[in-house]
Amino acid sequence: MLKKVVIANRGEIALRIQRACRELGIKTVAVHSTADSSQKHVLLADETVCIGPPASADSYLNMPAIISAAEVTDAGAIHPGYGFLSENADFAERVRDSGFIFIGPPPDVIRIMGDKVAAIRAMKEAGVPCVPGSDGPLGDDIDENLRIAREIGYPIIIKAAAGGGGRGMRVVHNDASLTSSISLTRTEAKAAFGDGTVYMEKFLGNPRHIEFQVLADQHGNCVHLFDRDCSMQRRHQKVLEEAPAPGITPEQRRNIGERCAQACRDIGYHNAGTFEFLYQDEEFYFIEMNTRLQVEHPVTELITGIDLVKEQLRIADDQPLRFTQDDITLRGHAIECRINAEDSKTFMPSPGRIELWHPPGGPGIRVDSHLYSGYMVPPYYDSMVGKVIAYGDTRESAIARMSIALSEMVIDGITTNIPLHQEICQHAAFKTGGTNIHYLEKRLGL
Repeated sequence: MLKKVVIANRGEIALRIQRACRELGIKTVAVHSTADSSQKHVLLADETVCIGPPASADSYLNMPAIISAAEVTDAGAIHPGYGFLSENADFAERVRDSGFIFIGPPPDVIRIMGDKVAAIRAMKEAGVPCVPGSDGPLGDDIDENLRIAREIGYPIIIKAAAGGGGRGMRVVHNDASLTSSISLTRTEAKAAFGDGTVYMEKFLGNPRHIEFQVLADQHGNCVHLFDRDCSMQRRHQKVLEEAPAPGITPEQRRNIGERCAQACRDIGYHNAGTFEFLYQDEEFYFIEMNTRLQVEHPVTELITGIDLVKEQLRIADDQPLRFTQDDITLRGHAIECRINAEDSKTFMPSPGRIELWHPPGGPGIRVDSHLYSGYMVPPYYDSMVGKVIAYGDTRESAIARMSIALSEMVIDGITTNIPLHQEICQHAAFKTGGTNIHYLEKRLGL
């Protein structure tokens, strides 16, 4: 088993990784910025290394500093968590070339999946259903681009090949605005991602966002751990997730899950990963693969009983999966609410000192958070300060437990989006299940 792991992240995910390491008897090294010296995982780590000032570019995105931390502490592996460098193929390659284990997939696979055009091509070859599109980057031939758009059928969406997080997208409804839209999206993509490559897809008007979790070892074994519904979104950012997705049949679940697992075998994928789909009119359409652990991984852990982070560590240690697809069963329902330090109506960030922290409890409640009374939430990073996860035998039970947990939760000193989650849990449409990705924004009038 791995002896010592550098945790190249911060916040709740850093603490989550640290707990998994401690369970497996692995020592941890917490790298941190000067703003994060009082983070809970830093205080609990076996060793700590300050890697720079608060700005992410100078700390958590500083590749040489992180690798140097692994060198000076004699660690054997680096876990990137999610965000920051977790899907950076260059970082994964530099970690490997420096003699350390990158706890994630191979760099070449990260590159393929990071290029949306290449990813779609690979998925089509693997038999994974995809959204009808241009099947490649768009060129400068105006007539050819018009032909492709008409063949797909309006509305279409122009997307950045290197995009993510809802950026680098533009919906087009007719020929008149196509050429200018392509040009604008290219300019935005170049500025945001350093790559102006764009492609075209059919725009689905009312889809749900459904994803499938996979685990693959380095010996050719791969399983899927069923699906999650992440349709409750604001500005393409997930707010609430649940598993399994309401209204998906066992046959659909098995069919798409098996295709995802086979695709991993075809492309040589190993470690944890997530296939994201748009789902409309009972059809699945692949949109991208996240080559890392997801924020919402706890809901999958609760319905399967499998600790995804510990499995990541075992896979990185070159151990084969300890179970087959037949061993994995779906039990009950789980819901996760992302708790952010922000106003629930204006969504303005709310950094500051936590005067009182009281997490909820009770049957079926899990809280993943790095908060504690007296902790100072810094203004430099993502506003998420924790996650509340509720599990029940049924979806109705999980919703009821979540509502109770949110009412018990106390975070004094800052403003949070807890009221928004309480409101969502009371929405009739949410209780019914199956809302699309536009539901929350329409409900909020955004």
